[in-house]
Amino acid sequence: MFKAISTDKAPAAIGPYSQAADLGNLLFISGQIPLDPETMEFVSDDVDAQAHQVMKNLGAILEEAGLTYRHVAKANIYLASMDDFATVNEIYASYLSEPYPARAAVEVSKLPKGAKVEIEAVAVKE
Repeated sequence: MFKAISTDKAPAAIGPYSQAADLGNLLFISGQIPLDPETMEFVSDDVDAQAHQVMKNLGAILEEAGLTYRHVAKANIYLASMDDFATVNEIYASYLSEPYPARAAVEVSKLPKGAKVEIEAVAVKE
């Protein structure tokens, strides 16, 4: 029933996890940080560029599973600083359309590799 989803268009897992877990009608996408999948380095220290890269990484995993951003039902956004909320929120919204997924956004004390933003998502197949 469980099928791991993996694509070289998104960063390789940097730990013991899959990029996504396909459970039939649900796809659980692991938290994505702003790593360039080719270099495995941050695209920038700038939160704007980081947020765009995170959304591109999520999109690549969705595509590998045959889905799009429209299939995202729930997302969790983790921020190193809530001061970046408005910027990340605007970029996040630019990749989605109404009806928007359910979502939480929280500030955390630290993210992997010192990222400024990480996003995980759950998508539903139609």
